[in-house]
Amino acid sequence: MARIGQESVEFSVAAEQIREARLRAELVVEEIPAPERIAPQSIALAAGVARGPRRGLTPEGTIDSHHGAGRFVLMRDPASADEWGSPFRVVCFAQAPLEVEIGVDPFISDVAWSWLVDALDARGTDYTYLSGTATKTLSSGFGTLEAQGDAAQIELRASWTPLGTDFAAHAEAWSELLCLLAGLPHGEGV
Repeated sequence: MARIGQESVEFSVAAEQIREARLRAELVVEEIPAPERIAPQSIALAAGVARGPRRGLTPEGTIDSHHGAGRFVLMRDPASADEWGSPFRVVCFAQAPLEVEIGVDPFISDVAWSWLVDALDARGTDYTYLSGTATKTLSSGFGTLEAQGDAAQIELRASWTPLGTDFAAHAEAWSELLCLLAGLPHGEGV
């Protein structure tokens, strides 16, 4: 029984750190229900880049923003510790529109991924098992959408195992990534 109580305390401390993380001021952040059945314990945040009116949550659980949006989930599952390297795992998503000229750059996916790694390293996070994808999309409007013209977007999905006890730094790195994808300069102290 004491072990179960200790696990709950360990997750409660981590979740409170996430809630108190110093995220970028340019973001509208809201705690949202974590996806069900992914882990026995989890906390999730949704964020959108605020450049003008704030629109609230979309049905997908992200903040509605034309400038960039994302989600951050910290999970705790002792049964997955062998696979993850720890009972904790972070899963994040970040996306933002791009100028078409930037979207056609063959290295933009590499750049987006490097921003995640740089943000994690700049905050002194300790992590392992980093994996994910960076996807760029180009689109053209036709028919009634022809007036939209051409568009580009970058999307990054990543997961990693946070090590140590500073969980706030991982959320702060995600907030930095989201702002960089949206074209904002590095935050203070980075």
